[in-house]
Parts: sequence; C-alpha cells; structure tokens
Amino acid sequence: MELRQLKYFVRVVELGSMSRAALDLDLVQSALSQQISRLESELSTRLLQRSSKGVVPTEAGMAFFREAQLALRHTEQAARAAQQARLTGTVSVGLASTTASVLGVPLMRAMRERYPDVRLHMVESMSGHVTAMLNARQLDLAVLFDTGAARRWSVMPLLEEKLFLIGPRALGETGVKPRPGGTRMAQLKGVPLILPTGAHGLRSTLDAAFARAKFQPHLVAEIDSLAMLMDTVSSGLGSTVQPWAALGRIADAAQRFQWSEIADAQVRRTNALCSLSDDELSPAALATRVVLADCARELVRSGRWVGATLIAE
Repeated sequence: MELRQLKYFVRVVELGSMSRAALDLDLVQSALSQQISRLESELSTRLLQRSSKGVVPTEAGMAFFREAQLALRHTEQAARAAQQARLTGTVSVGLASTTASVLGVPLMRAMRERYPDVRLHMVESMSGHVTAMLNARQLDLAVLFDTGAARRWSVMPLLEEKLFLIGPRALGETGVKPRPGGTRMAQLKGVPLILPTGAHGLRSTLDAAFARAKFQPHLVAEIDSLAMLMDTVSSGLGSTVQPWAALGRIADAAQRFQWSEIADAQVRRTNALCSLSDDELSPAALATRVVLADCARELVRSGRWVGATLIAE
C-alpha cells in the first residue's frame, strides 16, 4: 500500500467522482481507476460503488476513508515537524585558494539547496594558514593537502590532483615548452621557479619530489598568495608548479600562460577533508561535511574539477 493511493482514494470520496478527482489530481482517469483497483485488490474488499452519478464508499470504504484521512494528517504533521526542526547555525569552512576556485561556489549552492538555514562562513587562504586555523579551532572543516600537523582531526581522503609546470606565454629563460609526454621533475633543474613557502601543503609535496629527483629547486621567489604568484609568473619572472585549479579564475589563462603536465606518477596533490573530531562538531557542521564531500565527488565525476581523480571510498 502506498501513501499516494491513500491520497487518491480520499480525494475520490471527497469529490464523489472519479473524473473530478482525476482532474483535481492532474491524473488520467484510467490511471486513477487502476490505482483504486490495486488498493481494493490488496485489501481484498470493495471500497467504492460506482454508478452513473459517480461513486460512493461502501461500508468498508467509509471505515477505510476515516483511517486514511487520519494517516494523511499524521503524514502532514510529520513533514511540518521536520521542516520546523531544520538544521540551523553557522559552519566555518576553510579552503586553499586553488580549491576555492573549483569548490567554493558549488558548495555554497548545494548548502543553500539542502540546508537553507545553515549559514556558511567561508575562509580562503593558503593551506598553511588554513591548517593553523583548524588547529586553533577557528574552523569546523577544511580541505587540506598535508595532514601531518593534525591534532585530533577527522581526516577523509577525497581526491588527487595532477600538477602542471606553468609558465608565461612569452617564451624566454623562464618559459615552459609543452612536451607531448609531459615534464618530468628532473627536467626542472635550473628552471626559475616561484612557489609558496614551506608552510603549505603543495610545497611539502614538491619538496619531497625535488628530493627524489636529487636536486634543489632554483627559487627566484616564494609567494604566499595565489593571485600574486600567478601575476608574477605571467610577468615573466619565473614558472610555477600548481594544480589546474590555479588557472580556474583566470579568464584569459590561455593567452597569458602555457603549461605542461608533470609526468612523475608520485607527484600528485592529495586533497583531504579534515574537520574537528565528530564530538566537537555541531549537527550543522556534520551535515556540511557530508555535503562538501558529495559536492567534491560530483565535480570530479562530471569533469569540472580538471586533472582530479577520486580516491577510492
């Protein structure tokens, strides 16, 4: 027995006509009749008597009608109770600038759709700063790349991103020549590089890659601002190594930059969803964590998070 069948039956009895009920319910009359017949078959009794003037409930039908009305009222009350108890509160979420360029707006849209009474406090900063804020309990959730500094965090690996050597479009000493098979880390020896400082997750990944390649990078600048870093690369002062998302907010990226994928299999950036421990999170924060993970996975599956692959759940 389905809830919609109760609704259909009650409306037929209330209007005293199968045709008027079908019109009111926006159904084809034959479909409505079929649903009523199925209900009678399931109950093994006749609920309605049909005549040229319409339909009237049988004695069994009238008894069923009263209980069906009560059941529908209870269903409406349950829906109202759920709506009145919707999650509320403020949840703080920290994202690195590259991550925010891909995930920020989709997350806010998804939260508005699912939990309109939860207010998001979004913080965009370099990953090292986001890490410090999470450790200081100034954030509820964050997407981070280096979880070694975790203090009682809940950590859920989400995805891996490919990295790219990105240089100015105008070739020179700092230019990047695209290679069909990609660029290997060993080929970056002597290339003038502009990178974030060692406090940030991407730099930790790159330092480990430089160590495996057995050379020290030729750093011409260290910049802890994605916008300034990319402007500096565009001006021709050096190249950088970043995920594709670093170009996400640059409308004319193809005119200002050229890039080459890092071919080393181990050189990937892991994105992990980190949060305070479950017992420290509010119900709203726990719900936001689920929405954030769902949102990130959907962006990867749809191809909108370029260069990213999901980590097995």
